[in-house]
Amino acid sequence: MPSATVNETTINYRFDGPAEGPVVLFSNSLATNLTMWDRQIAALAAAGYRVLRHDTRGHGQSAVPEGPYSIEMMSGDVVGLMDFLDLPRVHFCGLSLGGMVGQMMGATYADRLHSLTLCSTTSFVALKETWDERIASARKDGMEGAVDATVDRWLTKAGQERLPGEVEKIRHMVRTTSVEGYCACGVAIQRMDLRETIRGITTPTLVLVGEHDPSTPVAAAEFIHGRIASSELRVIADAAHLINVEQDDVFNEALLGFLNKNRERE
Repeated sequence: MPSATVNETTINYRFDGPAEGPVVLFSNSLATNLTMWDRQIAALAAAGYRVLRHDTRGHGQSAVPEGPYSIEMMSGDVVGLMDFLDLPRVHFCGLSLGGMVGQMMGATYADRLHSLTLCSTTSFVALKETWDERIASARKDGMEGAVDATVDRWLTKAGQERLPGEVEKIRHMVRTTSVEGYCACGVAIQRMDLRETIRGITTPTLVLVGEHDPSTPVAAAEFIHGRIASSELRVIADAAHLINVEQDDVFNEALLGFLNKNRERE
């Protein structure tokens, strides 16, 4: 896949869908790569959208510069990628860490966005010691020790039983994530506080969250929705953290409905 040198690092990216379509830029969660969005590609391409996915720095086939990173840094990577690809504006959709980047994009680079979709995310992490523990564990034992707990947070038990292929895919993504990339992004999450920042977002925003998400619960989505006057909130039933995987049809319907509603802003 092609790569772009931006913001003093190298970002791996991929296009899918019709070349002339409006661009939807997807940003992945921690400990995944751009393939986490595979279940969105056919639906968006069929609707006429061009999908741009990238591996967040420290993940997938993107470079792993020395950490720590910051949410500001990763939003700069997105803007740098857009500049490299000569994309003045995009529809942005990010999940978890990608949703944190999206919040910064909405607050700082509103002129580069047609719309903003924030999935399974939060604006602040209260239990910072949790990240001290996760980072220390990854540095000591590698990513293998995080695999089982991550799957349990990301998919409900029913979802794991129904989607064994996706479970194995998730396990592989977590297992093969760079320890340095994971830890550097973990510090970015730990230090993040966007609670006041997001008040400045005026871009049309869709906030999506899984009914049973233990990582970024419904209350976190409700907080974001309450702070962004231009937002709407939807809770997806029978899903945990990876709502785009566990309930892909419902997710795709919600996302496409929102994108289609905002096409006139292109």
